[in-house]
Amino acid sequence: MPELPEVEVVRRGVADHVVGRRITEVEVLHPRPVRRHLAGADHFVAALTGRTVEDARRRGKYLWLPLDSGDALLAHLGMSGQLLVQPPDAVPERHLRVRFGLAGPGPARELRFVDQRMFGGLSVSTGGAELPSEIAHIARDPLDPLFDEAEFVRRVRRRSSGIKRILLDQTVVSGVGNIYADEALWGAGLHGDRLGTRLTARQVRELLEGVREVMRAALLEGGTSFDALYVNVNGESGYFDRSLAVYGQEGRACRRCGAAVERAPFMNRSSYFCPVCQRRPRTPRTAPRGGASRRD
Repeated sequence: MPELPEVEVVRRGVADHVVGRRITEVEVLHPRPVRRHLAGADHFVAALTGRTVEDARRRGKYLWLPLDSGDALLAHLGMSGQLLVQPPDAVPERHLRVRFGLAGPGPARELRFVDQRMFGGLSVSTGGAELPSEIAHIARDPLDPLFDEAEFVRRVRRRSSGIKRILLDQTVVSGVGNIYADEALWGAGLHGDRLGTRLTARQVRELLEGVREVMRAALLEGGTSFDALYVNVNGESGYFDRSLAVYGQEGRACRRCGAAVERAPFMNRSSYFCPVCQRRPRTPRTAPRGGASRRD
């Protein structure tokens, strides 16, 4: 699933090619991608036709396009969603689901929502130009200038969950997914099972900076692409997968110590880590019956 760098790359492309244009027509080719618009596909079309796109914004993995009506077009790419900017006469993509005709400035263009697996979706957020209410609960991301680092450190250190699980909680910090969590944890030398309550404030800050570093590096390379499903608005894939230290590297030598990278099941997905650089936390010993627990 696309994470913050991938979605940010798409947002920048939309900002360059769509902002300032008027939506002349909307065609919903399959109802599933607009299922979150509870008023239905016809209302979706009517609410967007004739509106001008004023900006392209992002909160975590969500994109939204503020409109001159005060509403917003809200988008989530899901696992395979793509927002492509194409000339109107370009051959329709095989999994084209929603098409937006765009007029001026410049030559006519179309914004196309393509989604093979259809886990993504589009909806109109009424009055959501500034921030759609549907995503107001999502935290800011580590690259947001208004991200509250001190509050993040406090929240992490109050939680008794594993640090990787905390990083994936979009109400604590947004935009971090499985790939970049594993990469940042490797960089910080922390195992994902380390409890938030067992981390020092310095460790949390160093991990946060590691998250920022890996995301900035991914942005420079256009995001991470393992197949043709993730592309930017021009249909181009990212190249950060060539720079990954541990994610997807099971059995390969750790760049830091040479040990074989390991994989472990995690929340119906996988975690990748170095067993030497990222030692598993010790499991607390169980207290013997009738006595106090032994202290290490």
